[in-house]
Amino acid sequence: MDRDTIGDLADSTPFGGDDADYASRPSKAKTVTERAFVVTQGKHRFYSVVLPSDLLAQTCAVEARAENPIDGFQRLLDERRAKSIARYIDAGFGTVPGAVVLSAQARAHLTFDKEAGALTFRKDPRAFLIIDGQHRVFGFKLAKSSVSVPVVIYNRLTRAQECRLFMDINTKQRPVPNELLLDIRRLSEVETETEALLHNVFDLFNTRKDSALAGLLSASERKKGMISRVTFNAALRSIKAAFVGAPAEEVYPVLNAYLRACRHGLGLHAIDENIANPALFKALMLLFTNVAERVADRHGGKYTVGNFEEVLIPFFRRLKKSDLPRAGMTHIVLHEHYSKALSAGFNLKQWLFA
Repeated sequence: MDRDTIGDLADSTPFGGDDADYASRPSKAKTVTERAFVVTQGKHRFYSVVLPSDLLAQTCAVEARAENPIDGFQRLLDERRAKSIARYIDAGFGTVPGAVVLSAQARAHLTFDKEAGALTFRKDPRAFLIIDGQHRVFGFKLAKSSVSVPVVIYNRLTRAQECRLFMDINTKQRPVPNELLLDIRRLSEVETETEALLHNVFDLFNTRKDSALAGLLSASERKKGMISRVTFNAALRSIKAAFVGAPAEEVYPVLNAYLRACRHGLGLHAIDENIANPALFKALMLLFTNVAERVADRHGGKYTVGNFEEVLIPFFRRLKKSDLPRAGMTHIVLHEHYSKALSAGFNLKQWLFA
């Protein structure tokens, strides 16, 4: 899209079809005038304006491919996501600083007074096509409160240009990593009790010198051959019932002893560092409760490395190469296999008279 293609931003040019017919007829629709700026970025120009969120909800439309398979290019609306935005606004947290990107349609009758720096358009339910921000706009529509929203408005775009702009926005932006979001939740003081526990346990494994996972954790991003905070949390959530009410300082030594025993068992196959494999790590965590119960029964709750090894080493010795994680194997499949293998080696008489 170059300057010649976009044309003069002073007013809009009616498109063909129904919009052209609509735009040529007199309208009783009210007009809205807001202060705006013309922004130039390379070969692109657009308006930058701040609009009330309830006004956006009344003047914006989206065409989903399911509704308009020929011309539509937007994604289907996720109502749950829109409702969560509405609740967020109504709860009073209400700051959504990201700009909503719109394309003015012919029926908007968009005009810009250069001297006054004022943008005027019709208050029509299809005045603007949403290029980016449909969930925010529909969230605004569901919300009871109204907030000021930064808006970018392109004018005189063809449908092809709107599609290219949509693709540019949705392919060149990178979402915030989930690992970073977990850190942000802590900084913003909105962690749940479970999230706080998992965060603290991870930090202990990441900083303690005796950690079974020393050098194998990545706190803020995903790295090959390392356990991310997201993977760690997902694994521990599966056994969180075992630590109800326990602080991180009590959870850490028990899990650390268990994981050290696991690494010793994996070492029998010369793959102790494979514990960082996400599927294997999650499978071993799912196995923890079963193993811990046997340690508790045999040793009165003394969760030492040696006591965990008493249960785990025979299990690891029985494992074959085919029992170890392979590409495409899920942690659920691994756990089911390991659970059967652990039970197969359990001898009631040996346990009773040990």
